[in-house]
Amino acid sequence: MAGIKLLDSWASPAAMKVRIALAEKGIEYESMEEDLPHKSPLLLEMNPVHKRIPVLIHNGKPICESMIIVEYIDEVWNDRSPLLPSDVQERTRARFWVHLIDKKIYSLIRRLVWSSSSDNKKAAAKDLIEFFKVIEGELGDKPYFGGEGFGFVDVALVPFYGYFYTYETFGNFRFAIECPKLVEWGKRCLQKESVSKNLPDPYKAYEFVMEHRKKLGIE
Repeated sequence: MAGIKLLDSWASPAAMKVRIALAEKGIEYESMEEDLPHKSPLLLEMNPVHKRIPVLIHNGKPICESMIIVEYIDEVWNDRSPLLPSDVQERTRARFWVHLIDKKIYSLIRRLVWSSSSDNKKAAAKDLIEFFKVIEGELGDKPYFGGEGFGFVDVALVPFYGYFYTYETFGNFRFAIECPKLVEWGKRCLQKESVSKNLPDPYKAYEFVMEHRKKLGIE
C-alpha cells in the first residue's frame, strides 16, 4: 500500500467521500491537510486545472474529483468491499444518482449557507428539502441506496449528513420531520467505522461554517 497520499481537508465533504472509500477498502494512506486559502505547490502541481482537493496521489500519479477517485479506488482494489454494483444496470443507476447529487447539492447548500438574506435562505431551504425528499424516495425502505450493502451512492451522500445540523439551523427546519428515512439511513451509516471516523462532529462543522461566513463578511 506504499505510495498513496491524499491531499485532504477535514471539513470538505468531497474529501470525506474519498476517506470513507479508502477506509471501506482498508487502504493505508498519508493524509496531507491542505490550507485551502494558501494552496500548496503540491496541490497546484497535482491538480493544475481545478486547483482543489481532494487529490489522490497513487505511485506519484494524481487522480482528481472525488467520485472519480472513489470509482478508481473501487476498480484498483476490487478484491474487497465493492462499492459499485456488479450488475451493469444497477451500476448505471448508481452513477445517475451520484451525478445528480454532485450536480445539485453544492449549489443548494451555497444558497442556504452563504446568503445574508433571510428570504433567500428560506427559499433555499425549501429547495434543499425538496431535493432531499427526491433522494429519500430513491432510498425507499432499503437499508442503503444499493440495497443491503453500503455502496457508491451512500459514499457520495453521507458526508453531507455531518452538516445536517448546519442546514437545519440556517434553514429553520428539521430533517427528522421532513426526511425521517434519510435520518435513519444516516444513523445506520454512522454505525460503520469508515463513516464515523471521517465525518465531522455536527457542532464543529457548524462552527467551521460560521467562522468562514465571518471571514467572508457575511452577517
